[in-house]
Amino acid sequence: MLLFQESKELLEEVSEEKTLSIIQLIKDGGLGGQIIIALLFVLLAVALYIYFERFFAIKSASQVDKNFMNQIRDHVTSGKLESAKAMCENTQTPTARLIGKGISRIGKPLDDINKAIENAGKLEVYQLERNVSVLATIAGAAPMIGFLGTVIGMIVAIHEIANSGGQIDIKLLSDGLYTAMTTTVAGLIVGIIAYIAYNHLVVRTDKVVYQMEAKSVEFLDLLNEPV
Repeated sequence: MLLFQESKELLEEVSEEKTLSIIQLIKDGGLGGQIIIALLFVLLAVALYIYFERFFAIKSASQVDKNFMNQIRDHVTSGKLESAKAMCENTQTPTARLIGKGISRIGKPLDDINKAIENAGKLEVYQLERNVSVLATIAGAAPMIGFLGTVIGMIVAIHEIANSGGQIDIKLLSDGLYTAMTTTVAGLIVGIIAYIAYNHLVVRTDKVVYQMEAKSVEFLDLLNEPV
């Protein structure tokens, strides 16, 4: 009975020793690992901020009234250009600004109107894609920073082995091994999140761009219609 109780206590001690929290892993990773984890945490915060800021901006840009072009058509065909301009100014979307740019050029050659709309469209696309490239940078840099922590951890582990005098103590290697593992995992997590966020924003931006192109073509077709 006593032997059974001692075995049970030993198993409990082993299980307790193997249970480590994430915070404890970071603490055991040494100063180098903590610095890299902190840097990755900052990159994650930046990536999330850019994602949500751009997500809501792109979502707002994609909301166009279905009757917008019909109303523009009615104003233009009836010669109420000022009313059409006012409508575009009151509708704060990239599509409305493109149409407004085209309306302001009515009376000039169609090629000039088309070129003005294209130039305005490039500016709108630039505004939609603002800071999105930072997400791509974070997606690529975060795993490499994590791997840098892995290299640092392995250097620490090898240094401990070299100084152990042939007697390898696992406790001496723990700091280096923790640094190697935790920074790699953290870097991959941040990189994956940033990569998914980047691709999601690219898809939503493309939808807005296609919408802008479709409405611009519709507007140019309106100008080509016989009077």
